[in-house]
Amino acid sequence: MLSGAVAGSVFASPPPGSILAAIMTLWQSGVSGVLLLVKNYTGDRLNFGLAAEQARAQGVSVDMVIVADDCAFTQPSKAGRRGLCGTVFIHKLAGALAEEGCALDVIVAQLTKAKKSVGTLGVSLSPCSVPGCLPSFQLPPGDMELGLGIHGEPGIKRSKMASADEVVKTMIDHMTDPSSQSHLPLKSGDTVILCVNNLGALSSLEMAVVSRAAINCLSGRGVVVARVMSGSFMSSLEMAGVSLTLMRVDEEILRLFDAKTTAPAWPNLSSVILSGRTMYVEPAERPAASETKPNQGPLSLVIRPVLESVCKVLLQRQEELNALDRAAGDGDCGSTHALAANAIQDWMQTSTVPGNPCLLLTALARLVEEKMGGSSGALYSLFLTAAAPKLRESWSGADWAKALQAGTEYSLLIYLGLIAFYLHCCPQKAELGAESTRDLTAKAGRASYIASERLTKPDPGAVAVAAIFRAVFEGNLTVGI
Repeated sequence: MLSGAVAGSVFASPPPGSILAAIMTLWQSGVSGVLLLVKNYTGDRLNFGLAAEQARAQGVSVDMVIVADDCAFTQPSKAGRRGLCGTVFIHKLAGALAEEGCALDVIVAQLTKAKKSVGTLGVSLSPCSVPGCLPSFQLPPGDMELGLGIHGEPGIKRSKMASADEVVKTMIDHMTDPSSQSHLPLKSGDTVILCVNNLGALSSLEMAVVSRAAINCLSGRGVVVARVMSGSFMSSLEMAGVSLTLMRVDEEILRLFDAKTTAPAWPNLSSVILSGRTMYVEPAERPAASETKPNQGPLSLVIRPVLESVCKVLLQRQEELNALDRAAGDGDCGSTHALAANAIQDWMQTSTVPGNPCLLLTALARLVEEKMGGSSGALYSLFLTAAAPKLRESWSGADWAKALQAGTEYSLLIYLGLIAFYLHCCPQKAELGAESTRDLTAKAGRASYIASERLTKPDPGAVAVAAIFRAVFEGNLTVGI
């Protein structure tokens, strides 16, 4: 890729003297020529152009390629389209051609042709700030800026925040709109390289969401996505935004793009074409259970309203449980229990609620195992799986006690076993048991990494279990048990 880079102040072109020093350093090392790759900004064109003239006056074989890949403006000003992340593609092609020993004029001709097939558009949820200065523009919460540059300048259009799929569609529609003088011609059957560029502050999760949306959008238009780059390749300080760059390619351009490079920041890309591939694999279906499909028994009429009560309580207390978990964990205890509640609600709409407690607990164990996730899902599944066999033949009070004991021993849900003792006599004591966990020392989980003096709230999992038992108790009262 590049043999040298020249930096100016933040968002400013470097002075000609610095550029000339880089040119002469390369020339004196014995190269046959020096190519300047410049983004289309007035300061860059002036300063790099002046340095190139000064180098020529000293006998240096030097040339310049200006990249202008911005698709934002439907009618660009006299200054033309800005140079954006598409410049990185030109860096890669130029480096591959130079490595093959091509002459300077040949490289310039190839790049001049290739750059016409590149287009970029950016969108952001925030401005950026030059160190020590105020933000470059103001963007109200919930708004996003479309068509902005990489130097903190605002875009061409402001709109309300939308989903990733909608934003990506808007961007690609704008980039390929034939009525725009800056558009990138793109039709079904074309092959492209896609770059999803982090402008500075997006998480890897958000970048993956945008990348998927872009691949799906292009594939839906019949465009073949040959390669995908996702990461931070041309940032704008801490801007919470992303740009999409597309380059139409043929086999020769793809060969140059795939050429190996030792540039440390260049990603180790897969050479497999993504279009037409199945990106999701459905899990294998579970083998059919040995039991026959459960019939609705006498207890079904009792169990259904109790489950509905439990689900309602867990959904109502989602944020409360999340708040408790933020003090000791990752703040998702309520969300995790809400996943279980939603899964149980969906299951009750499409399935028969077994009247046999053994079959019921077995079904619930599978649900929480598959839908709940996290350590909570595993623990609940272990508890229910171990408890279920104790209720296979009968379900007297003694049988339920054995089931609770078996589940507790198997899953190590110690606080669950303590609370369960009070189920039929006093749910308030269950809540007191959960409240007492604020005085316990965490031995496992994320809370075990936090200083004990900072853990002043009850365990959110214990609070959730207490809430479940209260819902069970009140549900029983509702149906007259």
